[in-house]
Amino acid sequence: MKITILAVGKIKEAFYRQAVGEFEKRLSRYCKLQIIEVADEKTPDQASEAQEVQIKEREGRRLLRQIREDAWVCALALDGEAMDSVSFSEKMEQLGVSGVSHIMFVIGGSLGLSEEVRARADHLLSFSKMTFPHQLMRVILLEQIYRGYRIMKKEPYHK
Repeated sequence: MKITILAVGKIKEAFYRQAVGEFEKRLSRYCKLQIIEVADEKTPDQASEAQEVQIKEREGRRLLRQIREDAWVCALALDGEAMDSVSFSEKMEQLGVSGVSHIMFVIGGSLGLSEEVRARADHLLSFSKMTFPHQLMRVILLEQIYRGYRIMKKEPYHK
């Protein structure tokens, strides 16, 4: 299985980069992992709703250019489906069994995802109703993918 994390923005803090690196290493025995970053837009203080929509659209166009036609796309969204770790693992396993060979997870910028990206997604996934920094969300997502593979393989780690 190929897993791609497609994210807006770069990870700036060293501790987040270290965590991402650790999960890249751990996941290498389960899947082919790729991380693609697209540039984020600067959001002015007290941006209007129209400005925020334009920013999401510009970031969205960059994301859409990277999304593969043959990929199953899961976009992270506050209003997406909430799953526990076992259900998440079962979903990934079900996709693999049904012939999906490439899953792309999409993480938006600080304002979220454009409507075009949301429409392209095959699934909207929510990790929480809380808001997390998108750099931390990348670490959380990688950890859950790793946990999911451990659950699939019935290996210790899950609890």
